[in-house]
Amino acid sequence: MSAAHSPPILADAALEQAADWFALLISGEASAADRARWQAWLQASPAHLQAWHYVEAISQRIVAPVQEVADPRLTVDKLQAANERVRRRRRSLSALLALVGVGAAGWAAWRHTPIGDTALALAADFHTGMGEIREVVLPDGTRVWLNTATAFNKDYRDDLRRLEMLRGEVLITTAHDAVARPFVVDTPAGRMRALGTRFTVRQDAAGILLAVYQGRVEIRTADGGTTAIIDAGRQARFSADGIEAVAPADDARQAWSRGNLVANDLPLGELVGELRRYTRQHIGVNADVATRRVFGTFPLGDIDKSLELVAYAARVRIRRPLPWWATLEAADAGRSP
Repeated sequence: MSAAHSPPILADAALEQAADWFALLISGEASAADRARWQAWLQASPAHLQAWHYVEAISQRIVAPVQEVADPRLTVDKLQAANERVRRRRRSLSALLALVGVGAAGWAAWRHTPIGDTALALAADFHTGMGEIREVVLPDGTRVWLNTATAFNKDYRDDLRRLEMLRGEVLITTAHDAVARPFVVDTPAGRMRALGTRFTVRQDAAGILLAVYQGRVEIRTADGGTTAIIDAGRQARFSADGIEAVAPADDARQAWSRGNLVANDLPLGELVGELRRYTRQHIGVNADVATRRVFGTFPLGDIDKSLELVAYAARVRIRRPLPWWATLEAADAGRSP
């Protein structure tokens, strides 16, 4: 999803109103007066129009925009089938783009567009889709777990074992190499060299987060000016031009490789942010409950079940104006008609 269609995790009044309008308009129960009120609401504020576009962007994965739906009384099953067709078309388009020759000057710019990033990920040696977690064993016996929406390339040479991270998150347990080749992971922010170890690498908009659980890992930033060795039980976030302060690593962060998200006194808003990585549906949380602390283990293979467990643990309720839209709010929250 593009940045323009990625709202904050905290629930926004305009977004919630847009979801309610969308639910009414596809229900088949909207009157002419309702449609006139919806149009007036759209025109009342640029924020309303932006919120509506986001709801459409989420919903287009399942159904065409309301204005193009001939029969708005589509069943959820039909909506889900439409969603799968859209995903297949997008996968085909991305695969095609990955094969199209582009000039050297255009390649660097194109590869950093959303379509370019997707095409590169799909063409990678190893990749996962949203919500998918898998394990691979490399030729030397090194084990790599790929988290949701992750991609990397393998480049094993006579003198080097190298992984190129394209996106996402991996957990790596390096194997002993008979000829003692170094094992490195390259990212846009810099290179990590494993010193006999088990570690995770997470690449996101803020840079690279390295967490070490066994052994040590050396970081060298892309500008070449900063290096550091991160010991077991520690983590560090770094960018191309610097390394932030080293902090204790949370061992529970590895749990995703077993299909679970472990919350150990985690703020509800942060927990929701993690769950959103594994689903195409919208999940939001109201600001008045976002700081509630949560403990528990939640299955990443069943986000709806996880939401139920989260709601119980945080003492909140789930509001679902649409099958693909969930907002966590106070259990006693009132809704205006």
